[in-house]
Amino acid sequence: MGVIEEDEVCSVARLLGDLVSYRASGTGHLEFLAGLALLQNNSQFPESYEDCMEAPAFHLQEAAMLHKFAEAAYTGPLLDVGRNPALFLCTWICRQGILTPWSRKWRPKLDGDNWWRGHAAAFLKFINFPAHVLRRGRICREKCKATYFVVVLHYLRCVVIAVRGTETAEDLITDGLGRACSLTVEDLDGLTNHVHGIDTSRKHYGHSGIVEAARDLFMQIEGDPKFGESGSIGFLSSLIGDGCECDGYSIRIVGHSLGGAIASLLGIRLRCRFPNLYVYAYGPLPSVDSDVADACSEFVTSIVLDNEFSSRLSYGSIRRLQVAAIKVLSQDPKADTALIFRLARRFLSASKRQRENIEERTSEEAMPSIIVNNSPESQQDQIYPIWEEAEAEMQQDDEEFINPFHGMASEDNPVSQFMETGPTREDDDEAPEMFMPGLVIHIVPEGNNMSVPIWRGWPICDVTDGYKAYVANRESFKEIMVSPSMFLDHLPWRCRHALQKVLESRNLFFDLTSESDLV
Repeated sequence: MGVIEEDEVCSVARLLGDLVSYRASGTGHLEFLAGLALLQNNSQFPESYEDCMEAPAFHLQEAAMLHKFAEAAYTGPLLDVGRNPALFLCTWICRQGILTPWSRKWRPKLDGDNWWRGHAAAFLKFINFPAHVLRRGRICREKCKATYFVVVLHYLRCVVIAVRGTETAEDLITDGLGRACSLTVEDLDGLTNHVHGIDTSRKHYGHSGIVEAARDLFMQIEGDPKFGESGSIGFLSSLIGDGCECDGYSIRIVGHSLGGAIASLLGIRLRCRFPNLYVYAYGPLPSVDSDVADACSEFVTSIVLDNEFSSRLSYGSIRRLQVAAIKVLSQDPKADTALIFRLARRFLSASKRQRENIEERTSEEAMPSIIVNNSPESQQDQIYPIWEEAEAEMQQDDEEFINPFHGMASEDNPVSQFMETGPTREDDDEAPEMFMPGLVIHIVPEGNNMSVPIWRGWPICDVTDGYKAYVANRESFKEIMVSPSMFLDHLPWRCRHALQKVLESRNLFFDLTSESDLV
């Protein structure tokens, strides 16, 4: 792991530690819920979709048909923990085929699979297809490397590549490497000759962890990126090339969450070699800049269910949420100033390190400290010892404690300085805004069921009458939507259920099974 990546992971760990310390200092559940309610009320909820265009029927049908492959890629216990909390262990053991080890020889062999080939068994059991359709795959537990499955559906003349989303701790590290990195010309191969091609002479950016994972997955599926006299000789070309088994077949790449973002970047790179390629990303992370997101709209579709958080989770949105949280806390006259300042200085420190591209920390400091400027005109830096001031401030009695900076707009305190360093909505070269790639389809429940305040209950548990799907503007997903359903809406089976409800409301149907494939 590089120095910059270690610094990012340590920053996240320190942030979590500070938040836990703030909670342990006496913050009650009511205060926590009140803060969430305040953020929810201040959030800009989506505007009415009455004037928006409905999602194309073909994309909805194909997305619903292929969703089961993206969901099946979760072959670990995480899927069963969410769907069967009481009996998840029994369900997972059954899906893994542990009780039928004699069936091992009939299961496909995947890279990184266990001895009894349980991940292959779990994938096939979920999609309910015979073993011969699964041609290749990899079970990976390393950062910036994706787990994937390649399926051949002869009766549909289609090759499906399913990319797994976040399931392991290494996947969380890939998610957390959200710093923007430059995209190479090879990363944008599928857009250079496209009708909405982009200018490759300009710099374009992507989510660094997702970009690295997509590059690794490309090498796994297609091998050497260079072209020879007869084109690429990678696995995919040997399967779909001229005169091969699947000559003329279409390619569909699907994935949920992190897998959807990786699938999108993989599709952008493969598009120039396989024109009959399309990508469906369910709840993907923002992973590319605005130009790339617009340019791939003709062959990438991102599907977002109501208020799910992952499609709004980017470096810029997190930084803006940090600014909002510190601002709200600093306005509370009873808030603990020491802990607020510690958070502000930690955020300010991380921002300055990224801006100055400092990769190594100085080991000469005897205690953790932060260097901040006293004023814009000042050229000298002042060192704020965090721990000493925090201990001194926390010795005050709670009954007599009053926030001395409440209602005070001073440029000399770290809270005000942190507000100035927070990113704005406008893009810049240092921290370009990340967006979901391609055409964005937003699935929303009929009615206004999510407007109920958080303290009146959890309306997400109620069964909605139905769902509607609209073509949305990706700009409306730049801010994190604090809602009671923000995490549950991200669950893959909820998205599948919502897609089915949308098809039913529009009298659209699909049939994925075929007798010839299920023999």
